[in-house]
Amino acid sequence: METVLSGIRSTGKLHLGNYFGALRNFTRMQHENKCFFFIADYHSLTTHPDPKILHGNVKNVLTEYLAAGIDPEVSTIYVQSDVTEVCELYLLLNMHAYMGELSKTVSFKEKARKHPDNVNAGLLTYPTLMAADILMHNADKVPVGKDQEQHLEMTRKFARRFNNMYGVEYFKEPVAYNFGEELIKIPGLDGSGKMGKSEGNCIYLDEDAKSIEKKVKRALTDEGPKEPNSVKPDCIENLFTILKVVSTDEVVQHFEDKWNTCEIRYGDLKKQLAEDIIKVTTPIRERIQDIQNDDAYLHKVVTEGAEKARESARKTVREVREIMGFKKF
Repeated sequence: METVLSGIRSTGKLHLGNYFGALRNFTRMQHENKCFFFIADYHSLTTHPDPKILHGNVKNVLTEYLAAGIDPEVSTIYVQSDVTEVCELYLLLNMHAYMGELSKTVSFKEKARKHPDNVNAGLLTYPTLMAADILMHNADKVPVGKDQEQHLEMTRKFARRFNNMYGVEYFKEPVAYNFGEELIKIPGLDGSGKMGKSEGNCIYLDEDAKSIEKKVKRALTDEGPKEPNSVKPDCIENLFTILKVVSTDEVVQHFEDKWNTCEIRYGDLKKQLAEDIIKVTTPIRERIQDIQNDDAYLHKVVTEGAEKARESARKTVREVREIMGFKKF
C-alpha cells in the first residue's frame, strides 16, 4: 500500500478549485492507499492572518474535509501545527535549498509582484515547508492541482539532493496523483486563470443556490463568436472548463456545438452551469451544516489524527538527524 499526502492552506473556506483539484481525489484514493491529509495552518502564516480567525479557518477546512467524504477511520487527518516535527525537518531541508532556485518559483514571483510589501522568508521558503510536509511521511504520491506541480518537482529535487549528499536512498521522490488524468486547474469566474480565495472569484462549497446563481450570472463574458469554430477567449474558455467538470458530456457537447455555430446564448450557458454546480455542492453544503457545530467530534478527529501523524514524523526526523550526523552522547 502506497503512502499519499496532501494538504490545503487554512486561509478561508474551500471552493470548487479545492474540490476538483484535491478533495475529490482525496476521497477516491483513501481506500486504496495509506493517506495523510492535513490542514496547512503554518503555510497560511505567509499572509499574516488575524489571530482571531486562524482557528476558525482551521475548523472550516476540517469540517469541509469531512463533509467532502474524507473518512477519519480510514485516513489520517491532522492540523499541521499539531505535528511540530515538521518545523525541524523544514529547518534541516532549508540547509539544502538555495535562494536562487526558491526565488525563481512561479508562485513566489507572482505573490512578490502582487504584494511587494510582504515578501517574507516564509513565502520564499514555502516550497521547502511543502517538501517537509511530504517527506516527513515519505509519501509516494501527492494529489495536487496544476498550480502546485512546480512545488512538487522541487520536493523531488530536495529528496534527490539529500540522498546524493549523504550517500543514502532514504527519501522517495513523490509523484503527482490524479488517477492518470490531466491535473485539474479550476479557473476563476472573473476571467483569470485560477479560482482562488484571495482573488475573490470563487464559488465556495458551502454557498447556497441563490448565491451560486448570482455569481455565475455575473461571470465575465464577451460579445460572442463572430465566425464558426473560432477560438474561445480566456473568459469563455474558463466557463467551459468548469462546465466540463460539473456537467455531463452531452451538456458540454451541446454548448460546444452552439459556440461553433455562433448560436450560443451566454444566459443559457450560465443557467446550466449554475444548476450543475449546485448539484455538486448541495450534498457537501448539507453535510457541512451537520458537522460544523459538533466540536467534540472535530476535536476527536484531529487529536487522534495528530498522534498518528506524529508517530510517522518522529521516526523520519530521528532517522534524518542520524543520517546528517546528529548523535546523542
